[in-house]
Amino acid sequence: MQRFQPLPRRWAMLLTALSWLLVAGSAPALAQASDESAGGETIDIVAFGDSLTQGYGVDPGKAFPEVLQAELREDGLNVTVDNAGVSGDTTTGGLSRLDWSVPESADLVIVELGANDALRGVSPDITRKNLDEILKRLTDRGQKVVFTGMLAPPNMGADYAATFNAIYPDLAQKYDVTFYPFFLEGVAAEPDLNQADGMHPNAAGVEAIVERMKPVIEEALGDMAAAAD
Repeated sequence: MQRFQPLPRRWAMLLTALSWLLVAGSAPALAQASDESAGGETIDIVAFGDSLTQGYGVDPGKAFPEVLQAELREDGLNVTVDNAGVSGDTTTGGLSRLDWSVPESADLVIVELGANDALRGVSPDITRKNLDEILKRLTDRGQKVVFTGMLAPPNMGADYAATFNAIYPDLAQKYDVTFYPFFLEGVAAEPDLNQADGMHPNAAGVEAIVERMKPVIEEALGDMAAAAD
């Protein structure tokens, strides 16, 4: 039997150095794996809406979904917030693209639609029917929903406004989803928080919306948020 021959000293030193390099090189990967494990599974949120969601007129990274994601992460939640907003979308457009815009894997869906219906004078009966179907599909999937309300502009008249505005609380109650009565609460008609058109929030306005909505969204996440801590 061949006896084990000790390595020359210089080879032993070289192998020792290489072993330390391998350990050092793997440290960042190990740390990343540890961080991911500590953070738990990612909570997937989809913000499904129109230009108010899409981020019309604000710089990249300043739209509602991106700001919300950053704020929730600051609170220690491992979340992604996907931007499924389409500028100019009506509830009819939203319904037609629901299945490919909102994956069934999403844990929570924020529904923000209807402003363009009111601006165009779409019959409230059509708006109600579309939103009813959107909420039905999402809740049938078993997805959590935060449903945000919208108010008709004053120039549409009192009768139109009364019929349109009632759609949101009615459907929120019907489907037992988390309800945020007015997406633009605290921002609408505030010049400092809106762009020159008076309808779309500026960056400060988006931050104000997120600040108001964030507790509602965290409460809607419930056990998922607790598990991610």
